[in-house]
Amino acid sequence: MEENVTGGRIKEVLLEVVEEYAKKGSQFQQNSVLSEAATRLGIRHNENLEQALLTAWHDRFREGQLAWGFNLSNPNAPFCHLTNKGRETLGNISRDPSNIDGYIAHLNKETTLNDIADSYIKEALHAYNSNCFKATAVMVGCAAESLSLELRDELVAKMTSLGKSIPKKLNDWRIRTVIVAINSELDSVKSSMDVKLRESYIAYWPAFTQQIRAVRNEAGHPISVDPVTNSSGSVPSVVFHPFMKYIFENQSDKSTVSPAEPIVAVNVP
Repeated sequence: MEENVTGGRIKEVLLEVVEEYAKKGSQFQQNSVLSEAATRLGIRHNENLEQALLTAWHDRFREGQLAWGFNLSNPNAPFCHLTNKGRETLGNISRDPSNIDGYIAHLNKETTLNDIADSYIKEALHAYNSNCFKATAVMVGCAAESLSLELRDELVAKMTSLGKSIPKKLNDWRIRTVIVAINSELDSVKSSMDVKLRESYIAYWPAFTQQIRAVRNEAGHPISVDPVTNSSGSVPSVVFHPFMKYIFENQSDKSTVSPAEPIVAVNVP
C-alpha cells in the first residue's frame, strides 16, 4: 500500500481527517489527527512517508487553513482550529485552489492545457497558497489570455477555410483588441448557434474575458495599494475552471460547412 502513497494522496487523506476532527471540539488535536491520517494511509513506521505527512500537516498552518489553539482555555498546541480559509478549502475540497493537487487533477480530467497556460496556472496556484493574491490574479490572467489567443488561432483557421476575410484586429498585438475582435465575430454567428452552445457562450465567455481581466488589471497596474484579498484572489482561479474545457473545433467537415453555421464550437462543463 505504501508504494501507492503520493504527496497528493497524503494531503487528500489529511484534509479528510481534518474535516472530521474539526467537528469534534477539543478532540481536534495534532496527535489525534496525525495518528488517524497515518493509519488510513498505512504508513506507520515508514519514516519518509511519516515526514511527508508532517510536512503536509504544517503546510496547513503555513497556508493559513489551520491555527493553533481551540479556545481561551486551550490556546496552544496541540489544540487547533479551522480558520475561515480552512473552512472555505474544505467546502470545495476537490478543486479549491488551496488544494493544488485536486485543482490540477480536475483540470487534467476536463481538458489539456497548452504549455503556456499550464505553466501560468501552476505558478498561480503556488502564489495563491503563499497568500500572494495579486500575483495569483496576474498569473491566471496570463493563462486566460493564452487561451484567448488559442481561440483566435482556431477562429482564423476556420474563417480561412470558409473563405471569409480576416479582420485586421484579430491579428493585433494587443490582447484587448484581439478579444474585442473575437467577441464581434462570435456575436455575428450567435443566432445560428444551437441553444446549448449559445447559452454557454452568453453565460461563460463574458466572465472569462471580463471578470478575470478586471481582477488581473487591478492587481497588475500600479495605480493603487489596495490589496487583492484571499476572496478576490481566488475568483480568477475558480472562474478559470469552466474555460479549461473550452475545446475549439469545427461544427462539421470543412468541405460541407456553410457560412451560416457557427465558426467554432465552445464546449463548457
